[in-house]
This record gives sequence, C-alpha cells and structure tokens, in this order.
Amino acid sequence: MRLTVLHTPVMGPEVVAALSVHSEGRYVDCTVGEGGHAALILGAVSPPPRLVGIDLDEDALGAAGSRLSGFGNAVTLLHGNYGSLGDLAARAGLDAADGVVIDLGISSRHLEIPDRGFSFRSEGRLDMRFDRSHGHTAWDLVNRAQVTELETVIGTLGEEPRPRRIASAIVAARPIETTTELAAVVARVLGGRRGRIHPATRTFQALRMAVNAELGNLRSGLEQAQQLLEPGGRLAVISYHSVEDRIVKRFIAARSGKCTCRRDEDPCDCPSAPSLRRVNKKVMKPSQQEVRANPRSRSARMRVAEKLAVQDEARSKMAGRGSAQCAAE
Repeated sequence: MRLTVLHTPVMGPEVVAALSVHSEGRYVDCTVGEGGHAALILGAVSPPPRLVGIDLDEDALGAAGSRLSGFGNAVTLLHGNYGSLGDLAARAGLDAADGVVIDLGISSRHLEIPDRGFSFRSEGRLDMRFDRSHGHTAWDLVNRAQVTELETVIGTLGEEPRPRRIASAIVAARPIETTTELAAVVARVLGGRRGRIHPATRTFQALRMAVNAELGNLRSGLEQAQQLLEPGGRLAVISYHSVEDRIVKRFIAARSGKCTCRRDEDPCDCPSAPSLRRVNKKVMKPSQQEVRANPRSRSARMRVAEKLAVQDEARSKMAGRGSAQCAAE
C-alpha cells in the first residue's frame, strides 16, 4: 500500500499568520499529527521558535519526528492527550506559551490504513482509537451498546437525522466485525449514496468521536490552552464539524465578554470579565484554491483568539451581568 509521505496541513499559512510566529516564541501543536503545521511554524522564522508537539497516535508522532528532525532541540514531541495540556506542557518544561494550535481533523494516514478502522473505503477491523495502547474500540461500542446509547451517539455527535433507525439496525445485525459490514448496515437504512457523501459518513464520525472522547478533550484542552497562554498569546482552532465548531465558538464568545447561556439558565455562569479577544470576528475558511488542491479541507473552519493582559481584563469587566442578559444562540 502506498501511504502519503507528507500531508499538506489545512490552512497552514493562515495558522502561521494567526499565531504571529517569532523566533523567541514558544508554541504548542496540540494535535501535531505528521508535523504539517509544526513544520510551517518552525520554518516561518530563523532561528526557529520552540515547539512542543502532542499527539495520541504514536505512529503519527514517529512520522512527525522524521519530518521535524532538522529542527533539532527546538522540537519536543510528547505522546499524550491534549485534554491534559497543562500536565504535558509541564513535562516539556513549558510554563507558558505564545501560541497554541488545535487541528481537529483526521489525518490521511488514519484513512489509508484499513486496520485503523476509520474508513469504510476498504475492509478493516472496527477500531477507531487514536491511541491503540488502551481504551474501548468502535467494535465494543457497535456490538455491546444498547439501542438508546447508540441512538444518542449517532444523533448527537453525528447529527444524523435518523439515529434511532440506524441504531436499531446495528443491534439487529450484530455481530458486526468490519468497517465495510457496518457501512453496509447503515446504507441499507438510509439508501445508497447521494452525491459525494456516503450514507455512513455521519455514523462513522459519531462513533470515532465517542471512542476517543473528542468533545470532552476539546473542552478541557480549550480551558487549559487559555491558562497556558501568555498575555497577547494566540489560540487557533481548526474544526471540521458543526458540533466541534459550536463548542469553540461558544468558548471564545463566553471569554470575550458575550454571555452564551440560554435564557432559562439561572444563574448565569459565564466568566464575569473577558479573558480573550476574538481575532477573527467571522470564522475563517480555506480559500477556493486550497479546496481545489485538497478537497478534504472544504469543511474546515478556523477561529482565533488572543489572551488579554490582566489590566485589559479589569478594564473590560462587565458589571451587573446576570441571567437577564443571557441570550440564546
């Protein structure tokens, strides 16, 4: 099998610009993957800045190590979950950062290896774990979860309009051993391919996100990234699904002085003073040229925020905020 040697990072130049990379800076790539964004950050200035790269996938870290070997001691690569960003940064001897990037996309390497179980294009076992050293697999979820749990996962994480029908069909078809078997079950429920999107795409997305606890990691990682950043430091997050993008959008909005509670939530628990400033008022998207060159980038959305200095937080403090000011999104 021929694997992609060097993948092209999504919105690479935009990430470098968003982080305002400089030689004295300290940067964290929370999902370093094969090192695409990291290579651009390190190569943006001379001498290169310091960079800590984190990933759950040890195979990806090996690829990143090879790609970034020319940068020597400027690079520290760590196997771990960016949901524990604070602890990982401490392990690397990093007490603060000038920039943090989180790319929530799945890499080509994952899709190209059948036994990783991420793709239904070829037959493989139902795994879907980024970290294969521990944890439950997609097989466990598909073959052991009750209908109600599967329905919730597929409907919430995959935003699939007919999750109950799919969940019931999965339970009825057990045991389901491979990716192609699962895709066929979903296709029988929803009908054949319509356009470029396979009917099982949302179900596979949902199962992968559940297996890897991706939303919980994202929430934890965002909080810890904000804490790690120096005043003036930048956070850039690239998401590919509306579920993830909403979390990022609301996180930045709540910490930029905008209440994100629903009107029926009392009391409001949004931060009393802003700690971030939105850098891009509107979500950033790949250029048409990038999408033509890399169709997988078409759903990417990037949001960028800058950490405020303490005096800016105090100056921007919003007095008297409460549930009466809450606005539904």
